[in-house]
Amino acid sequence: MTEAVAFDVVSEGLAEVHRLLLPVREGEVASYIPPLALADPDDFGVALVSMDGHRYQAGSSGTLFTIQSVSKPFVHALALAELGMDELSRWVGNEPSGDAFNAISLEDGTGRPANAMINAGAIATTNLVPAASSAERFDRVLDALSAFAGRQLDVDEEVYRAESATGDRNRALAYLMHAAGSLRTDPVEAAEVYFRQCAVRVDTVDLAVMAATLANAGVNPVTGEAVVPEAVAVEVLSVMATCGMYDAAGDWLVRVGLPAKSGVSGGLAAASPARFGIACWSPPLDRTGSTVRGVVALRELSKRFGLHLLHRPARTADTVTEHGTAARAASGRERTAEERALLSRGGDRIALVAAQGELDFTATERVLRALAETVPDEPGWVVVDLHRAIAYPTPATMLGVVMRRVAAAGHRIALVGDVGEDWDCGATRHTDREEALAWAEDALLRELARAR
Repeated sequence: MTEAVAFDVVSEGLAEVHRLLLPVREGEVASYIPPLALADPDDFGVALVSMDGHRYQAGSSGTLFTIQSVSKPFVHALALAELGMDELSRWVGNEPSGDAFNAISLEDGTGRPANAMINAGAIATTNLVPAASSAERFDRVLDALSAFAGRQLDVDEEVYRAESATGDRNRALAYLMHAAGSLRTDPVEAAEVYFRQCAVRVDTVDLAVMAATLANAGVNPVTGEAVVPEAVAVEVLSVMATCGMYDAAGDWLVRVGLPAKSGVSGGLAAASPARFGIACWSPPLDRTGSTVRGVVALRELSKRFGLHLLHRPARTADTVTEHGTAARAASGRERTAEERALLSRGGDRIALVAAQGELDFTATERVLRALAETVPDEPGWVVVDLHRAIAYPTPATMLGVVMRRVAAAGHRIALVGDVGEDWDCGATRHTDREEALAWAEDALLRELARAR
């Protein structure tokens, strides 16, 4: 594919959001853990991982930071996979607390924390992971986080020591739960495992892969590993949707509509089920302890791409039904032996991509990938058959941008269907695929005839 044609409009969209929000100066960097106070407030990374494992990113997306509370849903998934919902719910609830992340939010009579996303619930959940010792328990936690991320993660030892040195409130929560009977392990050891969990290092792309794994029914879309069962992924996403953003969870669900989890280092991971995982990192925090830029970025992206969970569901059939070249997918028109020979030799200059169904974000991204694999390097002809497709406005704009770039690179475009009437890419319109391919073949034959 010629370098003059850029298909990665997803990264461009992330870069645009990054550029628009980088000047935002609201929020304060967390300072109660001293190493976090050293973060650069201008750092801002955005990353997205599709269900096919493609990674898109912008800004400081490769910079490492500690995962902090964004670890909670993934350790919750580990505990759920081991114990099941009924057993885990005996010790940790599933109800929004309406309180801050470090609040004393324990059920009267049982001492059970409200949910696994607040600190008390996370400490209890981590220490429900079966293990013979606290060291083994943390190793299991680290292995699980690494499987979600698709690579081996490690610990920032300096941050861990600072977490431990400043963690009296979390120790107090552990002691309260232990006294109430809702924490079965030693409170000091329980808090230390949790501190170490929070100090695991990730980058923004790691968080996007982790969120994409939950969005992909528990299967890591990059490695192909089934990290947790689908039922576990659904349960975790449910708790994230209602509890992941603490005392701002209701406003988040209304405005963004995606299961998400934030952390005090500035990380934010959100899952769009069956679509993608997305993550942001920007250290300045709002009053609830969530990244200011990340929250605004997810609001904007949700609005642009219609990501709210309560929108109508996307299609389930395969989007790209065919992609290749005329050397293998000819029009079927009658040709002389000489013409067939010419088309056999030059047919790779005619690309064909056919798609069906609703072109939401995920479907459109797959069409873009098919075009990137198929459009010839030298100027030729591109047949795009969308007569069985329906496009959402913003994803259709993404396709339109690419079509204009394809035309600018010297390719001639044939469109089948009503989609793309406003793309302004100089395309010819055809009633069916056979007619469009025949038009391209005729043009190729004329060019080859002139060249002789």
